[in-house]
Amino acid sequence: MSVPVPAPDALLDNLFWHALGGAQSHFAAGDGEVRRFAAGFSPIVAFADPSRPRLDALLPLCAQGEQFYCDGWSSPAPAGWQIDAQALMRKMIWRAPPPAEDEAPDAKTLVPGHLPQILELVALTRPGPFGVRTIELGEYFGFFDEGGRLMAMAGERCHAGALREISGVCTHPDFQGRGLARRLMAKLVRRQMQRGETPVLHVMSTNEGAVALYRRMGFADHRESVVRVISRT
Repeated sequence: MSVPVPAPDALLDNLFWHALGGAQSHFAAGDGEVRRFAAGFSPIVAFADPSRPRLDALLPLCAQGEQFYCDGWSSPAPAGWQIDAQALMRKMIWRAPPPAEDEAPDAKTLVPGHLPQILELVALTRPGPFGVRTIELGEYFGFFDEGGRLMAMAGERCHAGALREISGVCTHPDFQGRGLARRLMAKLVRRQMQRGETPVLHVMSTNEGAVALYRRMGFADHRESVVRVISRT
């Protein structure tokens, strides 16, 4: 008997959990209580019930000192765990027609050979949890200058049901203000919608400039949640 797929809004409430137990289960480690992206991918952990996270079930899946991002858990940390950082994050979902044309036809597909440039840009701009294998989770595109420096990039991370997350959006400080990342995002939105998918994203609530840009593009607020960085003590 098939298991019913939750509605898109319900999927977005706990996107990482549904992705790691569904379309991206081959990238996951864990069981029916807790799941994480395997080592090398984005250091994200998800819980079946974020209000009652089974952190004890995570112990066999992590190393001492390893840090994880988690979404939706706001209760106190149990013994053996610590909260290294906490913030509010907006979940946004596309509510507009698809872009009429590809706004970045000259963008390059990012492949493992581009990893040095990718990791250099990630270290400089800190777009969120990112690992050496994250680009395997979906399509990633970027713009390079004449010297081979990666100016901007954007790609896909989580995939659950019809939802596809846009992530890793960042621009080198030397090239900001040119709309490079926005063009890459529009390219991804168009490609996703052509595949029958609904684009979604996560953005820090304090990043008001990005939130405003995403709303102008066609994303709408879904809800706000707590995001934490946690580790074993």
